[in-house]
Amino acid sequence: MKYSITWDLDSLFKGGVDSPELTKRLTLLDQQILDYTALINQWLPETDAPAFSGFSDIIILQEAVTNGFGQTISFVNAIQSADVNNKKAGTMLASLFNKSTDFENANVILTKKLTALPDTLWANLQASNIFKKQGVAFILNETREHGKRLLSENEENIINQLSTDGFNAWSTHYDTLVTQISIPFTEKDGTEVILSAGQAFNKMMGDADSAVRAELFKKWENAWSEKAPLFADTLNHLDGFRLKADQLHGITSHLQVPLEYNRMQEETLNAMWGAISDNKQPFVDFLTRKAQLLGKEKMEWQDQDAPIILGEFEEKRYTFDEAAEFIVENFNKFSPKMADFAQIAFDKSWIEAEDRPGKRPGGYCTSLPENKESRIFMTYGESINEVSTLAHELGHAYHSHVMWDLPVMSQDYAMNVAETASTFAELIVADATLKQAKSDEEKINLIDVKMQNAIAMFMNIHTRFIFENNLHEARKDNVLTDEEITQLMLDAQKESYCNSLGSYHPHFWASKLHFFIDDVPFYNFPYTFGYLFSLGIYAHAQKQGTSFEDEYIALLRDTASMTTEELAKKHLDVDLTKPDFWQDGINIIKKDIEEFMTITKKYI
Repeated sequence: MKYSITWDLDSLFKGGVDSPELTKRLTLLDQQILDYTALINQWLPETDAPAFSGFSDIIILQEAVTNGFGQTISFVNAIQSADVNNKKAGTMLASLFNKSTDFENANVILTKKLTALPDTLWANLQASNIFKKQGVAFILNETREHGKRLLSENEENIINQLSTDGFNAWSTHYDTLVTQISIPFTEKDGTEVILSAGQAFNKMMGDADSAVRAELFKKWENAWSEKAPLFADTLNHLDGFRLKADQLHGITSHLQVPLEYNRMQEETLNAMWGAISDNKQPFVDFLTRKAQLLGKEKMEWQDQDAPIILGEFEEKRYTFDEAAEFIVENFNKFSPKMADFAQIAFDKSWIEAEDRPGKRPGGYCTSLPENKESRIFMTYGESINEVSTLAHELGHAYHSHVMWDLPVMSQDYAMNVAETASTFAELIVADATLKQAKSDEEKINLIDVKMQNAIAMFMNIHTRFIFENNLHEARKDNVLTDEEITQLMLDAQKESYCNSLGSYHPHFWASKLHFFIDDVPFYNFPYTFGYLFSLGIYAHAQKQGTSFEDEYIALLRDTASMTTEELAKKHLDVDLTKPDFWQDGINIIKKDIEEFMTITKKYI
């Protein structure tokens, strides 16, 4: 094997959570937080004008603390992800969240001071050197505007303190509960194994044997159902805390914060979902045709990502090394710089890919700002789906890579545009595999692989949005039972899939980590946004080839420095509040569906 399938964390802090270097960095972080708080408390804008050197010192130290948290939290979370039974890592994460409360309290004081500045003094501050750095003016103006709804410093301090053992604790409690999920399974040779949640999910959704998928799905549903009351408690308290915090800050719509976080207008969100809802039928037709190819009348939930194997075709498997070479080769056709970056990630062992028990489910990319590096976590299984996931996470890492030289606050892009580079990378891989297809059977298989992403964005993610939207509405008045939450999920699935499935996943809400994340509300619609936004970028890139590379990097570097609508207008000259842009992206996918429906006719 050329590339390691386990990541290198020792180059960050040697020795894991017992690392002396990590202990030293945490001690320094404590001191930096104290110094930062003192600087803010002592800052008097009137006497700091006109040079505002004191404010500049505050921003410099703010960047150091932000990077310190990013470095240490990413590292400890990586340790826990790779070994869910590492209790010390869990304890250390809790301690880091405690430290972050003090940092947030200091930020509240700074925000309130900025908000209280008279317009003339604010104008003077805007003329200072700190505002001349890319994106800083946008971020600080945004901070000042949001600061207008803050409560008193004491009240915000109380909320932040209570969040540690309340809001944040319920989110980490979910991670603890997930470690208790295990699925017994008998291999074809009779070997009895216990699958972790991540292993069971990969096998349930990707195994070529329909009976295996059905067996695992039944056990999967039962596993989450058995603990549903515990997950319901967790979700009720998370959403209850968020709703109460919104109420205290005068926020009347539960969509206001996620829209502000994603720097997008509600008109944009409505235009996107409206265009998708108006175009559901081709996707329903696709799912029904795929079910028929799998020998069923209607699509079953667990079969959505199942491979379509027809005739003599055998699904291509990619070793990790082969996946690495394939990704680098095809990245190079659009962006040599992105290909070079991916090569570095493989060469330096930035990726945890081993398929073994004890890992948490899912995949992610995390940034290490003090090293200006990233780490990627996943469980690699050699299918084209895992190749796509690997490309997706490398896209995230590349997005961070092209922004490392910007001010820290100008690197803080929102989730919707965060999915831009990752989805763009996936599209490169999907089209590359299609171009290499040697038969109709292979082309059918690969179009289906490509469509799995589209189905996820237009059906599954839409389900999550409908569910979470309705959950927040219901939670405003009552604490919900696990049965009520389950019914909300079932209703959302039927609405999003247009009642087209033969079976549904009622406890999907319990198994999906995204509903239990505390720092990002509505961890759903940004995925669909990023997917469609990337389609527009990808279509543009195909016309220009590698000459698009610098334009693409410029777009990525702007993702934290303006609203989503401004970003689209500046770099793509489109209006996101109108349905036209969204329809254009959907039409690209509909062409894939048309080709799929045409070449599969003879197999029905």
